[in-house]
Amino acid sequence: MSGPLSDNPFFAPSPLPFGVPDFTSIRTDHYMPAFQAGIQQQLEEIESIARSSEPATFENTLVALERTGRLLKRVQATFFHLSNAFTDEAIQTIEEAVAPMLANQSDNIYLNPQLFARVSSLWDRKEELQLSEEQHQLLKEYYTHFVRSGAKLDASNQERIRAINEELSRLMTQFQNNLLAINKKSAILVEDEKELEGMSPSEIAAARKGAADRGHEQGFLITLTSTTRQPILISLKNRTLRQRIWETSMQRGLGQDGTIDNRPLIREIARLRAEKAERLGFANHASFELDDQMAKTPEAAWKLLKDLLPKSIRNAEREANDIAQAMQADGLSGPLEPWDWEYYAEQVSTQKHQIDESLMKPYLGLERVLHDGCFFAMKRLYGIEFQERHDIPVYDSSVRVFDVSNVDGQQIGLFYIDLMQRDNKRGGAWMDSLVDQSGLLEQHPVVFNVMNVPPGKEGEPVLLSFDQVTTMFHELGHGVHGLLSKVYFPSLSGTSVPRDYVEFPSTFHEDWAIDPVVLQNFARHYQTDEPMPMELLQKAIAASKFNKGFDTLEYLAAALLDLAWHTLGSSQIPNDVEAFEAEALREHGVALKWIPPRYRSAYFAHIWSGGYAACYYAYIWSEVLAADAFAFMRARGGLTESNGHRLREMVLSKGNSRHPMLQYQDFRGEGPSVEALLQRRGLD
Repeated sequence: MSGPLSDNPFFAPSPLPFGVPDFTSIRTDHYMPAFQAGIQQQLEEIESIARSSEPATFENTLVALERTGRLLKRVQATFFHLSNAFTDEAIQTIEEAVAPMLANQSDNIYLNPQLFARVSSLWDRKEELQLSEEQHQLLKEYYTHFVRSGAKLDASNQERIRAINEELSRLMTQFQNNLLAINKKSAILVEDEKELEGMSPSEIAAARKGAADRGHEQGFLITLTSTTRQPILISLKNRTLRQRIWETSMQRGLGQDGTIDNRPLIREIARLRAEKAERLGFANHASFELDDQMAKTPEAAWKLLKDLLPKSIRNAEREANDIAQAMQADGLSGPLEPWDWEYYAEQVSTQKHQIDESLMKPYLGLERVLHDGCFFAMKRLYGIEFQERHDIPVYDSSVRVFDVSNVDGQQIGLFYIDLMQRDNKRGGAWMDSLVDQSGLLEQHPVVFNVMNVPPGKEGEPVLLSFDQVTTMFHELGHGVHGLLSKVYFPSLSGTSVPRDYVEFPSTFHEDWAIDPVVLQNFARHYQTDEPMPMELLQKAIAASKFNKGFDTLEYLAAALLDLAWHTLGSSQIPNDVEAFEAEALREHGVALKWIPPRYRSAYFAHIWSGGYAACYYAYIWSEVLAADAFAFMRARGGLTESNGHRLREMVLSKGNSRHPMLQYQDFRGEGPSVEALLQRRGLD
């Protein structure tokens, strides 16, 4: 680091509102010294707690633990946000060095025998401590974390756990960085504009600009999204180009033509996870991972997924028959291929509903969707307002910041939104926190949403697909879960809930995108400001139910594949990744050529680097709650302040301070039913 420690902005709380980072003053060479100092500072704080001569109390042990690591948390939140959303080679190099340091730091805390003895003594005396519900939840979370980290193991097993954690952190970081490079290198350069027939003028202009930005004097660049399915296939008429795009997507991470091969990483990550689970007394990683989720066991997750298969397959077969007929009408006599599905499904949808994506897009301008869709719905439900401000430094000119306040003017927190696609941003969409809400630390929440929306034609507004609209509502659902948190302890705030519960609020908010009141408010033509005609609105809602057999099966295939990998023992890891994947899909009845998994193993970021290992099923588990909750709200009047207040107070404000199922039962009055999910997916 050049200059004195005082030059490093991380060494003191940020003077900006709510302690947000000043991106204009942060240099890359600030990170490593801040990580090193933050790690050392937290270790000293931990040692002070662990070595205290005073008997363990809730205050001098758990509350003290909640106060540790302030410097480390500041630098972590900022660094890992940029490593995902605005990375470069220097940041990736630091990340590769820091990941094992942080894994070791976690082990130094949760494998500290003196500290565990204090936490364990509190756990043994929990009934006599007269704890509040939130205090009891905090004690339970800490005790469980210690045990699951190996605190009860002997020294030899603890040493091996440390080594596994360090190596896993390195491999997972490498996988994430590989995927960024793979997606960048896998972009398809098209030389002849005639091949782009079906794309809109703005999409073609963006593809031309993308090629120029990569240094190509001629041609058009089609970049890949993180999923197997590529949205551009909906509109491309050229079948040969569709096949090229689909095959490029499917072959990512397999070392084709000397490209990056993720298969050795996958095998080793799976083996190490299985070994760690076995040392902790579990049959496999899925059993370990689900033990503290709502599902509790892999068998429960398997059952939910498999119960949905018969109706999903029947729907998909009907869809495939309709698509085959559309292909025949278009002069194609050959079999349905996977690169045909998206294009001809859109033709079928157009025929059935007299609507296509190109008719809808002019009514789905990004700004209208954000302000008159997402923010409008949040105000109607929760009484909160978003006011953009321009005085807070950001890391890219496309990033925006909003004050979030109750309608009475009381500020809740800050909301960052980073929507536009960049080469230095990982694929997909996500939410995370820069500052966690906490009464103890007197912190207001600062959250951000990130997406990858391709840029529009220069001088014209960005127009969205309906899928992108839904994603925006989904991520803001995560956002309000963080923003409306109202708990005391930072470890329990916001989205710090089980994986198979965290997707409930986000999935629930998706359906407001097709609520007639919300849709009528934001769906206005970007040139004329005319509202989307009622007939088109109704068709849009009907069309949103189309292709659900495909949607459900591609998701189920990926979720089943995830569980297949993570129910292996450490001695069962296959040498042939592709053969294992194919057999797993066959075994579970989802080896359909024209509906591949939403993610194949070699680019399945959720499970290899994204925190969803053995938990990709969580999306459908949470969707049961989301669909049930939305149906409950609709029956009580829909988009009303009383409905929103109920969800805000009983779910969104609670974080993990109350057991998730108890939260849901408080809100709903009873447990969830799967019927609303079947209706939501058109499988009833």
